[in-house]
Amino acid sequence: MALRQALGRGARLGRALLWRWVGGAPRPQFPPQPPAAVFLRPGGFLREAAARLGLNGGPRFFHYRVPAGPRRLGLALSLGLALFEPALAEQRRADEACQDIQDIFARRIQPPGEALALPRQHGFRLEDYAIGRPIGKGCSAAVYEAAPLADTGTPSFPLAIKMMWNLSAGSSSEGILRSMSQELVPTAGGAIAGEFGTVTCHRSLTIFGKQQRGRLSPHPNVVRVVRAFTSAVPLLPGATSEYPDVLPPTLSPSGLGHSRTLFLVMKNYPFTLRQFLRRDPHPVPPRTAALMLLQLLEGVDHLRRHGIAHRDLKADNVLVEIDPAGLPGLVITDFGCCLADKRLGLKLPFTSWYVDRGGNSCLMAPEVATASPGPGVVIDYAKADSWAVGAIAYQIYGAGNPFYGRDGGPALESRSYRDEELPPFPEEAPHEVKKLVAGLLRRDPHKRLGARLAANVLHLSLWGRDLLVDEGEGLVLGALVGWLLRLSATTLLSGRTAVVESRLQACFLSQLDCDELCQAATLLRAWTGGTQ
Repeated sequence: MALRQALGRGARLGRALLWRWVGGAPRPQFPPQPPAAVFLRPGGFLREAAARLGLNGGPRFFHYRVPAGPRRLGLALSLGLALFEPALAEQRRADEACQDIQDIFARRIQPPGEALALPRQHGFRLEDYAIGRPIGKGCSAAVYEAAPLADTGTPSFPLAIKMMWNLSAGSSSEGILRSMSQELVPTAGGAIAGEFGTVTCHRSLTIFGKQQRGRLSPHPNVVRVVRAFTSAVPLLPGATSEYPDVLPPTLSPSGLGHSRTLFLVMKNYPFTLRQFLRRDPHPVPPRTAALMLLQLLEGVDHLRRHGIAHRDLKADNVLVEIDPAGLPGLVITDFGCCLADKRLGLKLPFTSWYVDRGGNSCLMAPEVATASPGPGVVIDYAKADSWAVGAIAYQIYGAGNPFYGRDGGPALESRSYRDEELPPFPEEAPHEVKKLVAGLLRRDPHKRLGARLAANVLHLSLWGRDLLVDEGEGLVLGALVGWLLRLSATTLLSGRTAVVESRLQACFLSQLDCDELCQAATLLRAWTGGTQ
């Protein structure tokens, strides 16, 4: 976009300088474009070029007080500008169409679990919930199924409560929230309220304003925390057998935890990605796998756009639910290791080994894993999460993650592997997906595909392959706009059955960029040879 604007300004400046150079009067408005036959007559092309530049008299003006050398230069400049203007006009129309579509769909993005919105003043105490069985346990928290007390008559538990383990944050609400502020990145508006549950409004602004980048805007592929509060640590089912050491001493003789901790309330998802992939011995169908991979890329790109790096992306930190059409919907969760500092953005100064580089060393991007601390050293996380998505793609398509080891064999190490050592991708996957995953796992981050470009390639592969079949070198902008309008209409009219696909299409349409689409189309055409 900036390049086109600069070229457009240069074209306007070139016209003005050229006309002033030849001593002409102010140029008139451009005449209507003549039929193609005018360019076939002797001098017709030059006359039309001069007319578009507003130079009356056609090519004869070049003979007016201008030496032969500069005259040839001016002629070349005028011809170039005459040819460049129609392309700029077409590009402007495509940009305007993309912007209009983007404005429409930016307001239609629905966060996951929106239907679970609790009453405004309800849900800020642990006593407001009925706690069910344990769902899972990680290295820093335990998760339980839950339901609002008003809904205990129903057999299901639509919510999940995550109880953080507090070993060092103290027992004050403000200290707990400050220490665990990374977990609060995906909180919804109104998820935090006053004491005893949390901090007051001006203090919450201190936490999110000075230390954090701010609450993450909603996205269908990022988990949404609907309530966050502190409370006394309870003795929940399985606590004394599963995690006795993190309980306070009043509840467990061996406990080292504090008496209060942070609780996060969110939608209850039936599976993690690891559980979903293991429940069926048959591989996921290729198109379904592509939709799953695309959702991860959209979620990672959303985080990147907000200056956030997850830094612990793995199958256990992705939640899955099934939509009415039977397609898996994915959301990224567990932000305890994320980088979300407003001052730093995606670049972390790495001055000593005490600086936290993130979790999950097996899926740590090469530029992060190989970084050595020192004065002025900075780790750039701009493409670290997209690298992890490339590794998870092997699992989605039914192969073992090469960085965990396959079939008991040795695992690749992100610190030292070479691009050519990546194992073959499953044969069932389309050729463009194989190329895309290889591009996501490039060691050199400058040569690696970013999440946005990779997502656009998959969008075009799934819904826009007709655009790739043409005789030209590049994408025809008129055909692109027509396809986007048809896709917009389809998305707006889609019912409630195809939830995953319609949400993906809405996300794609809400952040259109003509340049990015053309780049993705060029890449996809190179991979597929322009065939359907």
